[in-house]
Parts: sequence; structure tokens; C-alpha cells
Amino acid sequence: LQDRYRSSDTSELRFQVVDEQGNAVTRFETLHGKQLHLIVVRRDLVSFQHVHPKMSPDGTWSVEVDLAEAGTYRAFADFQPVGMESGLTLGQDLFVAGRSVPQPLPSPTAFAQVDGYDVELAGALVPGETSRLTLTVSRAGGRVKDLQPYLEAYGHLVALRAGDLAYLHVHPDGAPGDGTTQPGPDITFYAEVPS
Repeated sequence: LQDRYRSSDTSELRFQVVDEQGNAVTRFETLHGKQLHLIVVRRDLVSFQHVHPKMSPDGTWSVEVDLAEAGTYRAFADFQPVGMESGLTLGQDLFVAGRSVPQPLPSPTAFAQVDGYDVELAGALVPGETSRLTLTVSRAGGRVKDLQPYLEAYGHLVALRAGDLAYLHVHPDGAPGDGTTQPGPDITFYAEVPS
């Protein structure tokens, strides 16, 4: 993965996951519908992308990402090589040349509107404990009860800590089609953070 880019509408990221001997890893488990999940976030948290690169036979992953704004970005790759018992997350900084002015974060809120949907958060992360976070989805004043799975889940939660970008990626409690998990309006996550 190169670490320096020029700002443009899109840039192609190309990288390999290598083992201890420097050989490209080419066999990955499929987790939530993909072999690798890539998160790219600008350090001031104003830009966030969750994309899914494609892998060539030699183990080189590639994907187009938006690096239009100058600044420092962090790329997180989530994956699980075949034969490993659990997944890994690796990170790499990306530097986009140009004048960059960090933007302040908006005030914290438990409510967001996106594409005509309202999402409300109940619960909070408590350091050192498993915390329950529930997102409730509504539209036009009514609760949404027909959510469709995306990558084998009704929701995906990525949390990044301001400052050092400590990273958390969790999936909701239950699964579509398990006979008990409802397709909305509530999506519940259990997460633990150290601080």
C-alpha cells in the first residue's frame, strides 16, 4: 500500500496482506459476505468509507476510494486468513498532499437523519464493560419493521475514537433468518471498549 497520494476525485488503493516470510496471503475466510472489509477514514473523522476490494490471483487487493480532500487518512483492513481461529485488523496511514484544515467534530447526538430515515441511539459505551447499544430506525414518523440484510446483518457498527482512531467493528445481536431476530425497528449491538 503506497502511503502518499495527490488529492483527486478517486484513487485506487492496491495492497497485499503478507505473512511472516513476506509472501502474499491468498486464502481468506468469507466474513459477512466478503473476504476483506476496508475502512478508510480521515483523521479528523469528517470522511468515512467502508468498501470491499477485489483480490487478484497473486493476492493483490484493489479498490477505488475517495481521497479528494487533502489530509491524513487511516485505512483499516478486516479479514481472517484461512487456518486462523479469529480475524485480524491491520491499519496503515495514507497521506494526501495539499493544504489540509482539520474540521471540528459536530456536537455529540443520539439522533441522525439519512436519506429520509431517522435513526436514534439508546445506550452508551462504558469503558471496561460490555455495553448495550440499540439503534431504532423510523421513517415518516413510523417505525421501520422491514429492514433488509446488508452483508448478512441488519446493521454494522464501526466506532473510532477521536485522536488516536482506536478502532471497533461489531455486528448486531442475532442474525437475519435465525427465527428470533426481527427486521427492525431495533438493531442491538453489544460492544466493549477499554477506555
